[in-house]
Amino acid sequence: MSDFQNNDHQEPVAEPAAEPVFNLPRAVTALAVVLVAIHCVRVLLLSPEQNIEIILLFAFIPAMFGQAGALVPYPEAIYWTPVTYGLLHGGWLHLGVNIVWMFAFGTPVARRFGAFRFLALSVFATACGALAQYLADPDALVPMIGASAAVSGHMGAAMRFIFNPLAGRAGRGFRHDIPALSLAESFTNRQFVVFFIVWMVMNLAFGSGIVGVPGSENAIAWHAHIGGFAAGIFGFSLFERKNSTLSA
Repeated sequence: MSDFQNNDHQEPVAEPAAEPVFNLPRAVTALAVVLVAIHCVRVLLLSPEQNIEIILLFAFIPAMFGQAGALVPYPEAIYWTPVTYGLLHGGWLHLGVNIVWMFAFGTPVARRFGAFRFLALSVFATACGALAQYLADPDALVPMIGASAAVSGHMGAAMRFIFNPLAGRAGRGFRHDIPALSLAESFTNRQFVVFFIVWMVMNLAFGSGIVGVPGSENAIAWHAHIGGFAAGIFGFSLFERKNSTLSA
């Protein structure tokens, strides 16, 4: 039989459907909507005095976990502020930057983990960010707000698989359906190590004030970023689906 066949009557092959520009997992979209809604309420509906109350109730203030905690209006807030601070933002630029990074790195993580595990990772990274900030400066009275620790957690978790040599690209995003690198493989992977070093240097530069952040007059909580980032990298296996055939 000849290796060549007549293709005159071959059925036309359908072109693959184009991916939509915005093709986000529901969990990522829902979290972004919640963050925007909270900020809209604070900016558009609350008075300055009410905003102060919100900060005292939901922002993370390290000193509240020491003797200063007895002097604040809501000492019981220590039970939830290590997580709820991630729902508040200092301005539209602060919120927008976090959402953009969440779209980029939270999307492949949410697709891999599923909605519940993605949100659990977000809470875990947020709490680890608060812990890192507390350990760095336990007497700080400056409130810390922002979803940066959660987003850093998404980034750290994504790094465990997007740098797999099999990864490639998936349309406009990173592939999520590939084996994850082990910790040992991660820290011997050139792309992973370069990204890790660049990310750490950037955080140190912005956090120390060597490099300014446009539109921001507040200090950058870089310790919290590192705490969330570490949570994503080292806590990855806690959120990986146990029945997944993708994990290395």
